[in-house]
Amino acid sequence: MKRPAFTSALSVLIVMVAVALATAEETKLHSAVRPKPCGGGHFKRYQKVNERLKQGNVDLLFFGDSITNSWTGRAKAIWDEYYAPRNAVNVALSGLRTQHVLWQLDNLAVENISPKLAVVLIGTNNTRDNTGEQIAEGLTKIVERLREKLPKTKILLLAIFPNGPNDDDPRRQVAAKANQLVSKLGDDRMVVYMDLRDRFVKPDGTPTKCLRGNDLLHLTLDGYRAWAEAIEPVVAREVGKKQ
Repeated sequence: MKRPAFTSALSVLIVMVAVALATAEETKLHSAVRPKPCGGGHFKRYQKVNERLKQGNVDLLFFGDSITNSWTGRAKAIWDEYYAPRNAVNVALSGLRTQHVLWQLDNLAVENISPKLAVVLIGTNNTRDNTGEQIAEGLTKIVERLREKLPKTKILLLAIFPNGPNDDDPRRQVAAKANQLVSKLGDDRMVVYMDLRDRFVKPDGTPTKCLRGNDLLHLTLDGYRAWAEAIEPVVAREVGKKQ
């Protein structure tokens, strides 16, 4: 007579143990691969982007941090020249890391879109707290998640842009290690890998006029034009020629 109650209690206990084990397993993951929501005012921006995605008619997506976010800010004139006519949507937000992009991919309203190309530039903010190997794992997860969510969308994965005064900069070295590892993800079929290093630094590693002198991280308008020109062959091939 008491067996049903015992069975029910046992079932609850099993579920609790399973949840506890899953939580413990997740905490073992380093931060670069553990999805994390965008905080603060970023959530309002995320909601606005989501509303745009729900409308459909998206051929080109840009994922990234403040460097990419500035396409529709300081570099909007260049964006309007190159990407607005191609039904592009910029989902980048200032301060994002690989874990935030993973959360975006789990929560963005992509059900009604099938972009021809997704441009991904993320990881420079991770260089403060993660190793190159960890960042590479985060980038690999992003590529995998994009392939799952948008299987018909080709991916243009960009190497993390160089920052700092020279190649001895510790964060630049972390980024370089991550770039070395993720370069293997490019198959020139569904994933194209590009390293634009020579657009932003000279052969000796010092910055060109494409990097802003005040932080040696963000781009000047010359930098955005150099970026657009560098990836244009891929964008034109996948999305269509620039009007």
